Amino acid sequence: MSTDYQRAREELGRRLRELRIENPDGRLTGTELAQRLGWPQSKVSKLENGRQTPTVEDLRSWADATGQPAAGDELCARLKGFESQIRSWRRQLAAGHRPVQDSWNTVISNSTIVREWETSLVPGLLQTADYARHVFQGHSQLQNSPRDTEDAVRARMKRQEWLYRPGKQLHLLVWEGALWARVCPPDMLAAQLDRLLGVVGMDTVHLGIVPLDAKLGLNPANGFCVLDERLVVVEDWHAELWLDDAETIALYRRVWDTFAESAVFGAEAQQVIARVRRSIKV
Repeated sequence: MSTDYQRAREELGRRLRELRIENPDGRLTGTELAQRLGWPQSKVSKLENGRQTPTVEDLRSWADATGQPAAGDELCARLKGFESQIRSWRRQLAAGHRPVQDSWNTVISNSTIVREWETSLVPGLLQTADYARHVFQGHSQLQNSPRDTEDAVRARMKRQEWLYRPGKQLHLLVWEGALWARVCPPDMLAAQLDRLLGVVGMDTVHLGIVPLDAKLGLNPANGFCVLDERLVVVEDWHAELWLDDAETIALYRRVWDTFAESAVFGAEAQQVIARVRRSIKV
C-alpha cells in the first residue's frame, strides 16, 4: 500500500516530468535532460517515477535545465510539504546532534503527556550523561555527522528537567531487551540501570517493562513517541517520521495500549531491571 509520503513523492515526480516535456525549447528526453544536468539517466528516471527523493538543489537545477527557473520555488514548496513528515538523519545531522536535541527539547517542553515505546535503548528522557554520550558517538560515526557530542549530551540532560515540572506525565514502556543492550561499558550500563530503578515511583514517570518472556499481542518492531495525542514520532535508521493525522495517531495509541497489556509496573518492573543489573560484572 502506498503511503502518503510516497504518493506525494510520485506527484512531485509527475510534475518534474511535465516540466521536462513542456520545455520551452522543445520536448526533452530523459537522456537529454540527464546530459544537461550531468546526472546519470537513472537519476532522472527515479525522480520522475517517485523512487528517489530530490534535494532542493536537484529541484532548482531541474527547473533551470528545463528552461523554467520560475518553477523552482513551486517544486521546493512541494518538497517541503511532504518532507515535514519524514526528516532524514542526513539532513537533520548536517550541523550535528545538538540542533536535533534542541528541537526535541522544544517539542517535549510543549507537551503534557508523552507515551513512549522503546525496544532497543533506554529512552533519552531517562538516560544518564555517560550512556547518552556513547549513543551519540555511535550515531555520529554511523551518519558521518559533525562530532558535537558534549553539546548534544548537555541538551539531552536539560530536556530531563521536564520530568520535574508539575502536571507532566511520562508513560514509558521498555522492552527488556533494551536493558541488555551493551551500547556502553559495563560500569556505565550498571549506572544507567540504577537510574531506572530510581525513577520507579516518581509522580511524573510511569515506567513499564515488557519482560522477554511476556506474551505479546504484537511483535516489538520500532520504538515511537506519542505526544499529547497530537503527534507521533517514529525513529528509523534513515529518518524520523513525524505523523500528525488523527487516524495514524489512533493506530499508534492502540499499539502502545497493546504493549502495555504485556508490561509489568512498580515493584515487578524493578525486579526485572534488578535482574539485568545483577548480571553486569563491573
